[in-house]
Amino acid sequence: MIDESIGKLGFGLMRLPRKGDEIDVEQTKEMVDLFMEAGFNYFDTAWAYPGSEEATRKALIERYPRDSFYLATKLSAWRVKTKEEAIAQFETSLERLGTDHIDFYLLHNLGNKRTKYFEDWDIWGYVRDLKAQGKIKHMGFSFHSTAEALEQLLKEHPEAEFVQLQINYADWESDSVQSRRCYEVARKYGVPIIVMEPVKGGLLAKPPEKVEAVLKTAEPESSCASWAVRFSADLDGVLTVLSGMSSVDQMKDNLSYMKGFSKLDQGQKDTISRASEVLASYPIIPCTTCNYCVKVCPVGIGIPGTFEASNQMILYSNKVFSTSQLNWLV
Repeated sequence: MIDESIGKLGFGLMRLPRKGDEIDVEQTKEMVDLFMEAGFNYFDTAWAYPGSEEATRKALIERYPRDSFYLATKLSAWRVKTKEEAIAQFETSLERLGTDHIDFYLLHNLGNKRTKYFEDWDIWGYVRDLKAQGKIKHMGFSFHSTAEALEQLLKEHPEAEFVQLQINYADWESDSVQSRRCYEVARKYGVPIIVMEPVKGGLLAKPPEKVEAVLKTAEPESSCASWAVRFSADLDGVLTVLSGMSSVDQMKDNLSYMKGFSKLDQGQKDTISRASEVLASYPIIPCTTCNYCVKVCPVGIGIPGTFEASNQMILYSNKVFSTSQLNWLV
C-alpha cells in the first residue's frame, strides 16, 4: 500500500538549475528548502539524468532526515548493451544518492522497442527481488506509448504498484501521446498515477498567444504553468504531479497555488476546456500516427515523427524542443 501522505506536487529533478555546464547545487538547495518547508516531500530523479542523483544527494539527502521525504529513481535497461550493465544501475544510483534504499523505483520509459529489454533480461524479476530484500519500497514504471501497450503491461505485470504517465491538457486528446486514453487504462486497473510533463517540458508555461489570452482573461494573476499543473492535479487517482523546476522563481510559483490545493471549480474547468479548444484550432498536420506510411515508405522515413516535430514547431515556436522531438521520435 502506497502512503497517502505524499504531497500533490512532486519535485522533478531532471531540469535542475545550472551554472555553466554544472548543476547549481546551491540554488537547488534553496529550492529543496522551499519545497520541504511548504510540506511537500516527493523527489524524482533517474540514473539517466546527468548529474541529478549526485546533486540530489548534496541538496537533499545529506541535509534532511531520510524518513522525511520520498525518493524515486529509475533503471533504463534500453540505454545499455547487457543485462549486467542494466542491473548495475541500481547500485550506482544508491552510491550516487548516498542512501541504502529507494522509496519508488521505476523501470524507465517503457513503450515501443524499449519494453523488450526489461522483458528479455527479466528486469521485472530483478526489481521484485530488490523489493523482497527491502532495498526498494515500491516498484512501478514510467511509460511513453499507446494505451493498448499500457494495458498489455498492466495485465502482464500486476506487481506494478504505480505508473508514471505524460499527462497535460495539450496532450489529453493527442493521437500520439494519448494522455486521456492512458489515464483511463490506469484507472481501469486501479493503479495510482504519477504525472510527468504536466507543463509539456515547459511549453505550456508559454503557450500560443491565443491560448494564453484565454487563461489570462480568466485569472490575470495566475501563471500559464499553474493551469497546466492544476489540470493534472485535479484528476482522480493522481498520487503526485511532477514539475521539473529549473529556478527558485519556478518553485515559488508552483508552491503559491499547490500549497493547500483544492479541486478545480467548474469555471476553471471550463477555462481549460476553452484553452484546449483554441490550441486544437491551430493549423497543424492532421496525422494520427497510424504508421501505415512508414510501412510502405521505400527509404524508411520516420514520417509521423517528422510531422509531430513540425506540429510542435507550429504551436510553440520552440526550435530546440522541436529538434529534440525529431531526434527522439524519428
